[in-house]
Order: sequence, then structure tokens, then C-alpha cells
Amino acid sequence: MKISHESPLALLDQSRYYNDYDYALVHLFESEPTYLQFFKDSLAQGRKVILDNSIFELGTAFDTVKFLHWIRDLKPTEYIIPDVLEDALGTINNANIWKNIFLPDVPRGIKSIGVVQGKTYQELVNCYLHLDTIVNVDKIAISFDYSYYLEVCPHPNKWMGYSIGRAQTLTRMLKEGIINRSKPHHLLGCSLPIEFMFYREGFEWIESMDTSNPVVHGLLNIPYEGTGLATKQSIKLVDLLHAKPTPLQENLIGTNVNKFKYIVRGMHEELDSAFQSNG
Repeated sequence: MKISHESPLALLDQSRYYNDYDYALVHLFESEPTYLQFFKDSLAQGRKVILDNSIFELGTAFDTVKFLHWIRDLKPTEYIIPDVLEDALGTINNANIWKNIFLPDVPRGIKSIGVVQGKTYQELVNCYLHLDTIVNVDKIAISFDYSYYLEVCPHPNKWMGYSIGRAQTLTRMLKEGIINRSKPHHLLGCSLPIEFMFYREGFEWIESMDTSNPVVHGLLNIPYEGTGLATKQSIKLVDLLHAKPTPLQENLIGTNVNKFKYIVRGMHEELDSAFQSNG
């Protein structure tokens, strides 16, 4: 599974050492020219870039017309079609509009990602099948925080409920033949890192994931333990975009990132050299 951790501006260059690919939030392009240039440079270096519609940060997807403009300007490797949080019908409608009106203007070779949305299992399934077969997106994404997960797993710790809930939902969809194993999938976000231990075997169709979790907690001086975290600080990386981490925080981020990789892949990897010189 390829991993990307959204990072503050001060660590963008270093992030290429610890990220397998780069993950861009479109709503920052207009206000942060150095942020936009970073992703243009990444593409020029042959790195993969996924362009997000910023729905998690904004609450609603970025303006569709402007989003198309930035796809045409940046030419990312993949982009996420504008969706509607926990609204299967709204997401299906957006995907249909995108396919019929906007997709013809997307440069050839850029792949689409459709995000499954819904409030019930059946709504999630219906949305998944529509994105997969009718819209025929190139990749399917599943978010970390559907309210449905807390029905599946009403754990006292809601972050554990989200984590186990997504794993159980994906397992059920796989068992019932809903998952198209021939198509790559993406996991959006992370509640608790321990969730990703569930996907080490039998989930090879999950190609990529993104989360700022180890970076945010490093910036907050919170170290990962053996399985990551027992709870989560609900702070978005975008709110720490201009943070200037101290050398100790950089080392903590590096350690957290390395532990996250171990949780996901079950193997130790050398601490990224981008942080080793800071002592």
C-alpha cells in the first residue's frame, strides 16, 4: 500500500523522502503559490500526485468549474471527483455530471477517483456499484469517518469505532462480492493507525492511502506507541499548514512516520534521512 502524509509548508521538500507519492488539497492553490509549485515540481520529477477536492477541509467539495481548471493546470496523476459527504444520491449525481459534462475536458491520461458516500450499508453499496460500473472511475476511495462505522462498531472510543468499522465494512463488501478486486482502491484518512494492520493480507486491491496523522501528532509533541495511538487529536493538517517544527518535532514526526509504515507493512524501515541530521 502506497502511503502519503500531508505535511506543513516547512516540510514539503522533506516529505518526498517519507512519502511514496504526493497528495494535494486544491483549495490551497490560490492562496499558497509555493504549495502549488511543490506539486508541479513533484510531477516534473516523475512523482505521482493525487489532487483532492478538499471536501474534508471545506465541508463541501471545491467549486467544480474551478476544480476542472486546476486539473488542467496541474495535470495530476489522479484526481478525486467532487462528492457529497455521506450523501449517496448527491455523490452519484455529481459523478454523473462530472462524467457527462466535465470529463471530456480533462486531459487524457489523468485518472479519476470516485469516493463512496452514504449513511447506511446499502447506500454505500449502491454508491460503490454506481461509481464502479456506471461512471467507471479508475479508482475507488473509502473514507475513514462514515457515521455508519459507529453503528457497526459502537465502541466507547469513537476513534476505535471508526477504525474497526471501516475494516468490518470493507471485509463485508469483499465477502459479498461488492469489491471489484481488479480495480485499485484508496483509503481516505485515518482514525487510529492500528486499523491498517487488518489490511496486510487479502487486501492487495488497496493501492494507496493518505493521512496526516503521524505528522499532526508529531507537531503536537505526541509520540506513537507500539500500535500508534490510543486516541486521536482532531486537528486538520491544513490548520497547521504554516507550522515551523522544531528539530525535536521533526525527529518525532520522522519516528511517527516510520512506526506508521511498520503498522501498515509489518516491517521496519530506516528512519528517513531528511530528519536524521536534526539531532
